[in-house]
Amino acid sequence: MSGDNPYQDDHGNHDASVTRQGGESSIDPTRVSGPVVEGAGGPFLIGDRMTGGYGKGPDILHDCTIAVEKGEIAVIVGPNGAGKSTAMKAVFGMLDVRTGSVRLDGRDITRLTPQDRVRMGMGFVPQTHNIFTSMTVEENLEMGAFIREDDYRGTIEQVYDLFPILGEKRRQPAGELSGGQRQQVAVGRALMTQPKVLMLDEPTAGVSPIVMDELFDRIIEVARRGISILMVEQNARQALEIADKGYVLVQGANAHTGTGKELLADPQVRRSFLGG
Repeated sequence: MSGDNPYQDDHGNHDASVTRQGGESSIDPTRVSGPVVEGAGGPFLIGDRMTGGYGKGPDILHDCTIAVEKGEIAVIVGPNGAGKSTAMKAVFGMLDVRTGSVRLDGRDITRLTPQDRVRMGMGFVPQTHNIFTSMTVEENLEMGAFIREDDYRGTIEQVYDLFPILGEKRRQPAGELSGGQRQQVAVGRALMTQPKVLMLDEPTAGVSPIVMDELFDRIIEVARRGISILMVEQNARQALEIADKGYVLVQGANAHTGTGKELLADPQVRRSFLGG
């Protein structure tokens, strides 16, 4: 293995196993379950004016818009019950978007299943139950390559470069790891699909401040390689510090939108959501 780590510099991913190779031509159109309609440009990924909820239940999202550009970090924050995770799940196709649309790289994917969205370049890491605890670290990563038909071993090594502790514990059952290490496994497993967009639901929940800072550093490194990051976070202040774009949701609707720095400096946002 080469000593070069493609995450450590700003000169491009010379061995871009973690980013999808071949562009859209690598997608098998026969494996897409719904219509994929060419769009008219716009953000790389956008949930545009989404209204919807779970099953036949009431609407949780109300005309909600979430977007992220290529290589950008977008963070969704807000009070408990604001619909943050629901908005992310709507973008990933896990609930019914009754009005509005979801577009990826100019294509309408509103009616696609989550599985087909993964094949189109979306990776999703849920907050809980996001690893196979009885499997080793390496087996978890191999499970993440389920859509791959090429040699994915180089991508595993890149994940170990990004998260060195996982390389040290590659033969250890993932259930024996600390909370922060489990989150690294979950993120690494999602990277095995070579995503264009990585979606993280509360990646730092329950971890120490030191581990949180380390995870955020790794997230920044992933974004530098051109992978878009869409993240829901309860640690709002820390998340907005690394965010290119931030969304504050209240009762399933957009309350404030701006760059991370703009939201951190907004007196109303600070007073209402950041503790002053």
